[in-house]
Amino acid sequence: MPLINPHINFNGNAEEAFTFYKSVFGGEFAKIMRFKDLASPECPVAEHEENKIMHIALPIGNSNRLIGNDVPEILGTTNENENRSKIVISAESKEEADKLFHGLSVGGQIEGPIGDSPGGSYFGCFRDKYGIEWIVDFDPNDRRQF
Repeated sequence: MPLINPHINFNGNAEEAFTFYKSVFGGEFAKIMRFKDLASPECPVAEHEENKIMHIALPIGNSNRLIGNDVPEILGTTNENENRSKIVISAESKEEADKLFHGLSVGGQIEGPIGDSPGGSYFGCFRDKYGIEWIVDFDPNDRRQF
């Protein structure tokens, strides 16, 4: 079965956002590349963008990675208020779902409080303080991963 690893674009605050995500999920960054790491005469990088993130990856669990980058100014900006995508986390317990929901939603906007849903799962959704939309779900009757 293929893995799905979300990749998120940021407007200069990818490192801050990923440091926050790391504080919730734990672990260590698998890779951090900055724009200056790829600079060359053929591909110059503006001085004010040298330390922005070209690629960052945070392993989550045994086989998932959250990946992101800053968008270089030459490519425009990411509309952080649009519905970019949602990241779905299938928790292994209600306790884990609560921990992730309450940790990741700090400073964000709750769109659907976590709780029992009519479908029998334990579910909540929110937009975090960086504009990323998350769904946290625990379904005791379905142990498949999304």
